[in-house]
Amino acid sequence: MTSAHHPTPEQARELARQVGEAMFAVDTASKDTMGMELLSCEPGRAVMRMRVRPLHLNGHQICHGGFIFTLADSTFAFACNSRNRNTVAAGCSIEFLKPGQQGDLLTCEGVEQTLSGRHGIYDMKVTNQRGEVVALFRGKSAQIPGTVIPA
Repeated sequence: MTSAHHPTPEQARELARQVGEAMFAVDTASKDTMGMELLSCEPGRAVMRMRVRPLHLNGHQICHGGFIFTLADSTFAFACNSRNRNTVAAGCSIEFLKPGQQGDLLTCEGVEQTLSGRHGIYDMKVTNQRGEVVALFRGKSAQIPGTVIPA
């Protein structure tokens, strides 16, 4: 039998899926305010997407950078909590590479680069429906006490 600290790959994937579902169910900001969808939550990885709507446009009639940041930040949250340890952002940075246009379907994939003790580094890549990179985001996570779902 595998211990709780060393789950099988299948157990880890199932736990990450359950964590993602539990977090998304109560994530009013991502789900309801922003209109995001959680496409997948796996150990150390998450994928989310969002359609750029008129309410996301800034004075230049392109997607406000804060909304692109929020998509990346939300994806970061799901990726770094996927192992069912409460985890928050300790810092992050973003590079905006291409504007998001009204109607664009932005997809963000977040991948854990390293996890050492309580801290991790995660990279998010936001792309549009044509596969063009819109933004790159790097986040540093910090684990805090507790679990997302009962352990």
